[in-house]
Amino acid sequence: MKKIQLLSILFFLFNNLLSAQNTDTIQSPLSEPRYHYFLKTILFYNEYLDTDKGSFNTTQVRFLVPIGNKAWNLRFDLPLVSTNTNSTNKTAIGDVGGGISFIPYLRNNNGVAVRTRIYSNTAEDPNFGTGKWVVMPAAVYGRYFNQKKFLSLTTLEYQQSFAGKSDRDDISIILFENLLMHFFGKNWVSGDVAFRYNAVLEGFQNNAFVEFGRKITPSNLVYIHPSAGFGPNRTYNWGMEVGVLILF
Repeated sequence: MKKIQLLSILFFLFNNLLSAQNTDTIQSPLSEPRYHYFLKTILFYNEYLDTDKGSFNTTQVRFLVPIGNKAWNLRFDLPLVSTNTNSTNKTAIGDVGGGISFIPYLRNNNGVAVRTRIYSNTAEDPNFGTGKWVVMPAAVYGRYFNQKKFLSLTTLEYQQSFAGKSDRDDISIILFENLLMHFFGKNWVSGDVAFRYNAVLEGFQNNAFVEFGRKITPSNLVYIHPSAGFGPNRTYNWGMEVGVLILF
């Protein structure tokens, strides 16, 4: 009997939560076009990274697909990587990834999302991937402030390898990331600082970027963001990313 009562209470709370989400979706911080959880999204971007071992160029397509009552969201990543590492030009598929997100809390000016991503050991070249299967659970908190002209997103993520090639280093990384966005008209500008502690290397692999974006149609956005790694164990020196988002 107690189990039935408990299940009834949980069912009631879950339904109330989903009802609140449906009424607050449009104005929620998780509905901003750049990080949209509620519309089908296709993202095309190209990222160039300069490293001590050569340069890497990644062209990636990402699909975001809300499901059910849109409290859930599926994500798929397909990267195509090219490099001139060791003075050899080569292009091949990188580590393909997928994930799922859920929004357990949502109001007009703040919300929480939890997600889990898995990246597979699919890279055709050892330089283009980790050589491991990696799971990445995370929590994201978004909040508007100053009359919704600013949006902050804070992410805490843990990355852990659980399978793959035995001759490649294991992955155990904690990520703490803070993003601040400012909106004006059809434009936005944002800044981001991410701290990554690599437990295998026992060092930090941090990076930061600034981003400039514009909505060119009601459902199409473009952005550009330069970035830089910092810290003695950084994975790259500097980078440049350019992307296009299509919402539908």
